[in-house]
Amino acid sequence: MKRISIRGGEFSLVGDNQQEVLSSDSIDVIIVNAAPVSRSYFGSQFDPNKSTAPICWSDDTQRPSSNVPQENMQARRCMDCTQNVRGSGENGGRACRFQQRLAVVFEGDLEEVYQLQINALTIFGKVVGGNMGMQEYARHLSSHGTAVISVVTNIMFAKDSVVPKLYFKPVRPIDTDTGIKVAKMVVHEDTKRAITSFVPATSEPSPFGVVEGGFNINAN
Repeated sequence: MKRISIRGGEFSLVGDNQQEVLSSDSIDVIIVNAAPVSRSYFGSQFDPNKSTAPICWSDDTQRPSSNVPQENMQARRCMDCTQNVRGSGENGGRACRFQQRLAVVFEGDLEEVYQLQINALTIFGKVVGGNMGMQEYARHLSSHGTAVISVVTNIMFAKDSVVPKLYFKPVRPIDTDTGIKVAKMVVHEDTKRAITSFVPATSEPSPFGVVEGGFNINAN
C-alpha cells in the first residue's frame, strides 16, 4: 500500500521500497474516502523514531477492538480507560492517541490511491485564517452543499505548531469527467485498503457531512 508520509515536516510518497519527497509546504489532492476516527495506545516502550504496533486500540473510539489480545486490553470501554485521561501522555496529553486514515489521489493519476494518516491536532484543529482541521473542513464543505470528493483540497503544514499538524482548504471544484473517475475510486479495493490498513506509528502523526468519529462522503 502506498502512502503519504509527513515525517520530518515533509510530504513524501512512500511505497515499493522507495520514498520521494514532494514538498515541505503543501500538496493538492482529492480525498476519496476516510476511515472513522480511531485510537491507539503504544505503552511506555513507544519510540517515536521506530515503527511499532500498538498494545491496545479502538476502531470506533468507544471500545477496544476485538483483535486486541485480552492481556493487552486497557479497559472494557474507552471512556473508563486510564490511558484516556489528560495527563496520561506526553506534554499533558492522552496516552491513547486519536488518528484517522484518509484515502487520497492526485489529479494527475486518479487511479493511484495513497493513505494519509492524521493525528488529533489535525482531526480536531480549529479554523485559522481560512485554514481548517479535518472535521472543520468537512463541516465547512457540507454547509455549502459540497462533497469533499468534488473538490481539489490543499493540505498544508501548520507553521504555528512544533509537532506535525495539517490544515485543509478547498482549491477548486473538479470537472465532470474527473468526478466520474473519482466516484469509481470511492469503493475501489485500493481505497478500502487505504482506510483500513494500519501503519505503525512513527514520528509522523500517529467528507461530506461530519459525524463524530468520521464523516460520510456525500454532502447533505
